[in-house]
Amino acid sequence: METFADRVLNFNKSLVYTGGALPPGIRILNTYQELPQAVQIAEQFYHKYFHDTNKRHIILGINPGRFGSGLTGVPFTDPKRLQKECGISYNGPSAHELSSVFVYDMINAFGGVDAFYRNFYISSVCPLGFITVDNNGKEKNYNYYDSKELTQAAYPFIVETLPKQIALGVHTDVAFCFGNGKNEAFLRKLNAKHNFFGRIIALEHPRFIMQYKLKNKQYYIDKYLDAFQSVLS
Repeated sequence: METFADRVLNFNKSLVYTGGALPPGIRILNTYQELPQAVQIAEQFYHKYFHDTNKRHIILGINPGRFGSGLTGVPFTDPKRLQKECGISYNGPSAHELSSVFVYDMINAFGGVDAFYRNFYISSVCPLGFITVDNNGKEKNYNYYDSKELTQAAYPFIVETLPKQIALGVHTDVAFCFGNGKNEAFLRKLNAKHNFFGRIIALEHPRFIMQYKLKNKQYYIDKYLDAFQSVLS
């Protein structure tokens, strides 16, 4: 019997960018092709928490970043949280991602990783990431909406892959959106055209909270919990 985990892993391993030509200076971040260890980690993670046929509500971030899923293959899960919260070993370069800190604080407040992942699946509007290199040769994360040219190039790929993500076993009454700025605006416009979900619930992005609203972190954790509980009651 094919499980939710099986479907996610097959989807991730098959990801190939099929959008338009990328703007100069931007490259694809495809963890599952670049880091064999990430594939092994993702297999452990999804078989541990998604080894069933239950449907889940999807949470859509922006696109994968270098220090979370870019290293572990698991969205919003940096190496520290992977080991401490998920109990999965990691032997690569360590990294600290602010978004991952908030997400796992929220998950613990929800009732822990088992309870959370039993009900929710975290992914991204664009399931592959983007990297740009500055004049000093330093790589930086780049969002699909950071330039009009990239948004246009990535659009066909997003439209192609979002139904595939829904087919993993995702409820379509509600989708959650991490980011109530450009990510929300794009997803709402996309949803209005394609009717992927009944409605979108947008929440402040974890990185925004940690970077600009840290003193009010508990308020946002409670806001997240209220939103998630609303689809479970």
